[in-house]
Amino acid sequence: MRILLVEDDDGIALPLVKGLEREGYEVDRVANGAGALAHEGADLVLLDLRLPDLDGFEVCRRLRSASTVPIIVVSARGEEADRVIGLELGADDYLVKPFGLRELVARIRAVTRRAASAAVDAPAVEGSQRLGELEIDRRTHKVLVGGEPVDLTPKEFALLALLAEDAGAVRTRGEILDQVWDPHWYGPTKTLDVHVASLRKKLGDPGIIETVRGVGFRVRDDSEASPRP
Repeated sequence: MRILLVEDDDGIALPLVKGLEREGYEVDRVANGAGALAHEGADLVLLDLRLPDLDGFEVCRRLRSASTVPIIVVSARGEEADRVIGLELGADDYLVKPFGLRELVARIRAVTRRAASAAVDAPAVEGSQRLGELEIDRRTHKVLVGGEPVDLTPKEFALLALLAEDAGAVRTRGEILDQVWDPHWYGPTKTLDVHVASLRKKLGDPGIIETVRGVGFRVRDDSEASPRP
C-alpha cells in the first residue's frame, strides 16, 4: 500500500515516514500542496493543513473533486469547526497532533477497510431510483433533481443513497455514522448534521431530508420509489 504524506515540517515528516515504513507501507512525502495535487498513484493521503503554498482545506477539496482516494487529515488544528470543515470537504478521518503511530495505523486500517467494503458491497437498491423529482443512480454515482445534475461529494452521495434505500424509514444517527463513516468513528457527530444541511441546500429542498428528533433522519417519500434497471 502506497501512502502520500503531505507535510512540510521535516521534524514530523521524517520520523513518520520511517515509522510507517516499519509497518510495511510505502511512503511518498511531499512538502506542499502543489506536490500533493501533482502526485499520482497513492492509495491513501495523510494531509497536513498548514502548508507553505496552499491552504490544506483547499488541497483536500481539490483532491476529493478529482479522486475517491481516502484522505486522513493530520493537523494541530483540533477545533471542532476545523474537523467539521475537513470532513465536509471530503476527508475520511481527522487526526489531531500530537498522535501516536499506533493510533495513526489503526485509523489507516479502518479507513482502507471502509473504502474496500464500499467498493465491493452491492447497494440495496440497484440502478436508477426515482423519488419525485429526485433521481439517484448508484451505478454512476449521479444525482438529478428535475433532470438537472447535482454535484455531491462522495460522503454526501453515500448519505443520500443510504437514506433513500428505504424512503420514508428512519435511519438512526448511529446507524448512519456506522455505514457512511465507520463503526469506530472518532470524529464529531456534528459532521452528520453538516452533511445533512449541505444535502438539503444542494437538493434545493430543505424538507427533502427530515429530522426525527432524538432518533435520526429519513428521506421524505413524495412518491413510491421506483428502481429501474
